[in-house]
Amino acid sequence: MSRLPRFPRPAAHTARARLVLHARGAAGAALAAVAALAITGCAGGAIGQDTPVSNGTNFVAGSYASTVYANGSGPIVPDIKGTTLAGRKFALAAYRGDVVVLNFWGSWCVPCRAEAPALAALATHFWSRGVRFIGVDIQDSPPAAEAFEHTFRISYPSLNDPGDQVALAFQSTVPPAGIPTTLVINRTGRVAARIVGQSTYSALGRLIASVSAGKS
Repeated sequence: MSRLPRFPRPAAHTARARLVLHARGAAGAALAAVAALAITGCAGGAIGQDTPVSNGTNFVAGSYASTVYANGSGPIVPDIKGTTLAGRKFALAAYRGDVVVLNFWGSWCVPCRAEAPALAALATHFWSRGVRFIGVDIQDSPPAAEAFEHTFRISYPSLNDPGDQVALAFQSTVPPAGIPTTLVINRTGRVAARIVGQSTYSALGRLIASVSAGKS
């Protein structure tokens, strides 16, 4: 059987094929880079290294870890001061003698939105027992934060912390590994418990009840 003669491909066709292959390779690399950024953006890390839009601020997705400091052994919280989203002056020292639940959050944070109804309900449930909830709004715009509070019926105050000054004040004691992070502070001003990741009504409720009863 005779073989058909093989003709060389036109130069233009060969160049076009190389261009298509190069474009496909560049697209694959771009998709890989986007996937890497998505993974990095959802992993735990230092709070507030950049803006939420550029994935520099991390939130804890699908993870949960709690730490309990027994017998008043937790670190003393810093005497943070600032301005609330409502424009009022705030000092944590004014809450000494109360159990304080300090929640670091952002309206752009998906797990923060998921845990918000539980926090709102717990704040109402424990109010009569001298437990005060305070939020720390990380790298957010006041309009977005206020819309968040309205949507989830958050009645307790939140500090406006666009530059992470409040968050950074906790690095020498109990640094939040990402947001949401919730600290339960006892009546003497020490961290009694910490939750890294999305809080639940039952888990956070048990911690608050224990600290309120003076067990940590």
